[in-house]
This record gives sequence, structure tokens and C-alpha cells, in this order.
Amino acid sequence: MTSESMTGALFHRRSGDIYDSGDRSQSERAWDDLLDGGRRWRLWSKLGWHDIRKRYRRSVLGPFWLTLSMAVMVASLGLIYGTLFRLDLENYLPFLAIGLATWNFVASFLNEGCTSFIDLEPLIKNVRIPMSLHILRVLWRNLIIYAHNIVIFAVVAVIFGVWPGVTGVLLALAGLGLLLVNAGWIMLLCGMICTRFRDVPPIVASVIQLLFFVTPVMWKPELLGDRRYLMVLNPFYHLIEVIRAPLLGQTPGWENWAVGLLFAAAGWAFTFAVFARFRKRIAYWL
Repeated sequence: MTSESMTGALFHRRSGDIYDSGDRSQSERAWDDLLDGGRRWRLWSKLGWHDIRKRYRRSVLGPFWLTLSMAVMVASLGLIYGTLFRLDLENYLPFLAIGLATWNFVASFLNEGCTSFIDLEPLIKNVRIPMSLHILRVLWRNLIIYAHNIVIFAVVAVIFGVWPGVTGVLLALAGLGLLLVNAGWIMLLCGMICTRFRDVPPIVASVIQLLFFVTPVMWKPELLGDRRYLMVLNPFYHLIEVIRAPLLGQTPGWENWAVGLLFAAAGWAFTFAVFARFRKRIAYWL
């Protein structure tokens, strides 16, 4: 069953949609779109699972091929960079495992957010569903893959005796929630911009590669010495740190939470204004 037929079977909307009715402002329609997309969690979760099953159809390991690839990367990079930086592998490998898994999640939703509307062009043009639902579908799909990659950190943590405790796990879940809130507006904004300007996705891909090297994923923040203040300018460091630090038995700094929350507030305010103005044009840009 295709995504279009599955969506048509699961969701039917009248032509007089509340967020397309003529007696409501653009902001109200955009807000209704976001709320309606969130309420349709059964639909976007099933579509996300369908994407995963379709991608790994007839595969023995399925998504765990990504887990295996992540395991090889953590082992090889851990040995290489641990030797180069003269780091204790007992502390460095858990740091690298959770950092790489989280960064891959960030890179995935950045890349796929750019093409979230473009890839779903037939569905958008043929089925009347909230635009925000397409973003949630892609985000859920990448969250499933992230869950597979977290297995590597769990194995490494058991091997080296890293135990975050219940408090650490709860803080990490809160940090993941903050990351997801930021991922939502980033994907929605990138999706609209890249649908209108098709040259933007390659630019975003290049920026992601640059961000990988300037974000402490393979290297530890302490290596910057007196220039650690430079990391304050990188919001993705803070979003990764609020997940990584609690799982390593540490406490994230207040500045990590503050930057993450400010990033989310400012990002959603700007994205909502853009979404309210251009939401109805997305289908025409495809």
C-alpha cells in the first residue's frame, strides 16, 4: 500500500476545512494546522513506521544496519581520536557514542526537513491534510532511527560502567524534548524555504558538514581551553549537551537550557509568522 492510499484510508477531510475557511485570519489557520497535525498522531506515526518498513523491506537487520554502522564508526573513531587527543577511552567512548548518535539525528532532520514537502509532493497535491503533519511524519521517522542508534551508547555504557541514574535519564528525556521542539520549527522553516528555492538543500548539506566539525561531537569542549566561550554561539552544542551530559552522569549548565529555550522561542515565533503567510502557497511551489 502506498503512502497516498494509506493516508486516504486513514484520514478524510471535508472541503470546508476549519483552517482553510474564509472567515479566519492567516494566523488562526496556521495555528489550527499545527494543532490538527499534532492531534493526528495516529496518522503521522503510522506513516513514519510505513516509511521505515518500506526503506528496509526484505532486509534481514532492517534499521539495525544503521546501528551496526554506528558501532563501527564509534569503535574506529574512538580509537583514532582517543589516541590523537590522548584521551582515556573509558570516558571518551561513551561521550563519542551518545554525541555521534545525537548528531546523526540532528543532521538527518536538517537534511530531510529540507525535502519534507518536496518528497511528499503527490501526497500534498492529492490528499487534504495539515502541512504540519508531513513534518511530524519525517521527525517521527528519524526519531525511530535515533532510538536504534542509542543502543550503541547503552552497550558502551554497560561495558564501561556508566550509569546516569533515574535523574540523569529524566533530564536526558527533557533534553530530548527540547531538541524535538527545536527540530519542529527548523524542519518546518527549512521545508518551506527549500520548496520555494531548490538551490537551498545543497547549501544546507554543506553547512551541516561544517557544523559537524565546529560542534563538540568528536572532540571534547575542554580542548578549547580559554576559548570555550566560542561554543556559546553554537546552539547545536547546547541542544546536544542537554542530552549527553545527563547520560554521562553530569549536570548540564543552566546556559545550555537557557540557549535551547531561547532558540526554540525565537525560532517558533519567526517560523510561525512565515508559516502563517506562506502555508497555502506550499502546494503551488511543488
